[in-house]
Amino acid sequence: MAHQPNGTHGAGGHGHSEHKGHGSFKSYLIGFLLSIVLTIIPLVAILNDLVEGNAAMAVLLITAVLQFLVQLLFFMHLREEDKPRYNLMTLIFGLVIVVTIVAGSIWIMTNNTVAH
Repeated sequence: MAHQPNGTHGAGGHGHSEHKGHGSFKSYLIGFLLSIVLTIIPLVAILNDLVEGNAAMAVLLITAVLQFLVQLLFFMHLREEDKPRYNLMTLIFGLVIVVTIVAGSIWIMTNNTVAH
């Protein structure tokens, strides 16, 4: 990262004068609609018994991961950031959280003796 010796930040150095990172109405609308669709798909599939067993679990997991990606891209503006290192760190942190939640949920569902 280049630092200017006179202490100024240059044009748009920290993005105070610009509003980068905020999406447009269109991107928010697309993200919202994708989130709704990715919420409805597993509800309809499970409640109407369209899928059962491992297929149901796969539908839930896939739509959950896609929902997470939609949240990152459309609402957290992961792709619009100027600093790719922060984007990568954020993505890795998000993936660690997703893997932990998904693996923990699978472990709880398979080892829950009260439900069986």
